[in-house]
Amino acid sequence: MTPFLVRRSGQGLLVLLLALTAVFFLVRLSGDPTLLYVPEDSTQQEIAQLRHAFGFDQPPWQQYARFVAGAVRGNFGNSIRYDRPALSMVFERLPQTAELAAVTLAIIIVAAVPLGVLAAVRRNSWWDTGSMLVAMVGQSMPSYWLGIMLILLFAVRLGWLPAAGRTDLSSVILPAVTLSTYSAARLARVVRSEMLDVLGSEFVRTAQAKGLSRMAVLGKHAMRNALIPVVTLLGLETGFLLGGAIIVETVFAWPGIGNLVIQAVNNRDYPVVQADAFLMAGIFVLANLGIDLLYGVLDPRVRYE
Repeated sequence: MTPFLVRRSGQGLLVLLLALTAVFFLVRLSGDPTLLYVPEDSTQQEIAQLRHAFGFDQPPWQQYARFVAGAVRGNFGNSIRYDRPALSMVFERLPQTAELAAVTLAIIIVAAVPLGVLAAVRRNSWWDTGSMLVAMVGQSMPSYWLGIMLILLFAVRLGWLPAAGRTDLSSVILPAVTLSTYSAARLARVVRSEMLDVLGSEFVRTAQAKGLSRMAVLGKHAMRNALIPVVTLLGLETGFLLGGAIIVETVFAWPGIGNLVIQAVNNRDYPVVQADAFLMAGIFVLANLGIDLLYGVLDPRVRYE
């Protein structure tokens, strides 16, 4: 186990470095942000002084070396727009995104797993056809369009739920439903496919021949062996959700990480974008490591050599 953790930790650090390197150079393709932060009547000398204060007058390799040296210490610099530590700004938004991600993940599990299991158990029935049709429709709807439609129906026309912002518990319902629709639909189809494969296996037929009840066969034998691909998908979805659902948070003006990074990109606030990329990459690395460790719990045959 220890060599496995060491190896995966090294791979995770390499992924973080590559992700930060890519983000560092990509954000600079948008140009020098200095002109966005000076008055229109500024002189060339004033512009040059501000560019020097930001460090944008240095060669790219020097800027990159300074960035890596700071990132190793957890220092991503100050926000250009707000003059505050960029990483602190990102962590301030993390609880709001975590709240949205937790509710969304709960909806995904509660809706998708039973739907996929029932579709597999009742294969070729009206329930199977109807549930997979619903799943296909859910995967076909863009999240921004679905979010706008839900706002028009439940917030504008019916007035049941708030349209935007984060006020009380009811404000998380519409963005969570919007964010969970695609993922729940995809997970339901994966659960159905895996359950169909497992239900046709010899060990399931053996369990049925022993006279075990239907629930015991499904719960103890079939579900346990069908969970590994499902857990993989859920782990990736968790990383995506915690990393910030940018489109949904923007549509619903949710004060999370996704909304913050959109503002930072528009303002060319490089330190905030880089700090957000670090957090998102770190969450994905930890999510994948957690998935690998969970494999051994679900399937005793998995060994970490």
